[in-house]
Amino acid sequence: MAKTKDVQAAETGKYWRHPCFPDLGLFEARFTRHRYDLHTHPTYVIALITSGCERIRIGRQSVLAPAGAIAVVNPEEWHDGERGADEGWGYRTFYPSVPLMTAIARELGRDGAPVFSRAIIEDCALAAALMAAHQGSTSRDAVTSETSLLGALKRLIVGHGDPSGQAEEIEHSGSRRRFSLYRELVEGELGSQLDLQRLAGAAGVTRFQVIRDFNKAIGLTPAAYIRDRRLRRASALIEQGFGLADAAMAAGFADQSHLSRTFRAARGMTPGMFRRAG
Repeated sequence: MAKTKDVQAAETGKYWRHPCFPDLGLFEARFTRHRYDLHTHPTYVIALITSGCERIRIGRQSVLAPAGAIAVVNPEEWHDGERGADEGWGYRTFYPSVPLMTAIARELGRDGAPVFSRAIIEDCALAAALMAAHQGSTSRDAVTSETSLLGALKRLIVGHGDPSGQAEEIEHSGSRRRFSLYRELVEGELGSQLDLQRLAGAAGVTRFQVIRDFNKAIGLTPAAYIRDRRLRRASALIEQGFGLADAAMAAGFADQSHLSRTFRAARGMTPGMFRRAG
């Protein structure tokens, strides 16, 4: 019994928004047993590993992020996470929006939103800057808080942003064309019943071709993609002030409990925690 309580106590998390940048979320957590499902964010994910080690799939890569490393996920990039060592891992994460990162990049003389081709970055100076910015986000000194955050993101963009500014595109032309049809259907019908036959009908192909197209385009099953889109829709509705039950139904979840389980599995926090940070 004592061991079970110790494990539960080690699973902690706190989410809040930066006082100077309302479109930037912050998360601090310590996990030993939790495993993230594959999911995406409309924002960047910049995670400083503070203890232990995390194993992460980012896109088609599987990497280890030990203490001191920085994991960077571009917007809309699929990723998950689990412990990479017996003791689990602790981390501090930033979720800056695309407009925020684009504006900072432009101030630095760069065009467009920055793209990061390296999933794991080992840079002691950057790690220290991110730690200071994350800790400083709760400071009453707004100028210091703002300055440390901008300094950390500048160091990240200048030191590790892809100079080409372009992410690698999906080259499977047929699958790519059909995937755009699947995506349009899913986004327009999240609140209704979606299955392989409906997706196949949208593109005029077989159900087996739908599965192959999803694998070629994003390396996931149609079910995983639909679940992620529903989670994204529910998150947006919660931010707009919808109640949890209403957000769950509007996004296509069976009920609030279904949303809560999915939210926890993908985000490491409850929908209630996410709502309170708004």
